[in-house]
Amino acid sequence: MSALRGVYLLLAIAGLVIPWYFNLQFIAESGGGFDVAEFIAASSSNAASSSLSWDLTIACLAGLIWIYAESKRLQMPFFWVYIVLAFTIAYAFAFPLYLFFRQGKLEQSERKKL
Repeated sequence: MSALRGVYLLLAIAGLVIPWYFNLQFIAESGGGFDVAEFIAASSSNAASSSLSWDLTIACLAGLIWIYAESKRLQMPFFWVYIVLAFTIAYAFAFPLYLFFRQGKLEQSERKKL
């Protein structure tokens, strides 16, 4: 595995663990359930959190469009898995995971050329 792939994998793991650490805190504070409406309301509770929420939303949309287009270009199957992961787990997990597999595909293509 290349160093770049290792970095992407470490970022994917961090993108899984760190957001879910806070998601679990939110669930505990909310009485044991994950109320999406309450979560969205909390993400817009002040100007700073609104800024971060919109920043992530716009970056996520751009990234998901790019994942779709790049997957088609590289003929990578299952692009939709990363979209599902972005909305069910975390974009911070889905995007570096996609980059990990994309880099593997690129490295495999380079080896075939040699």
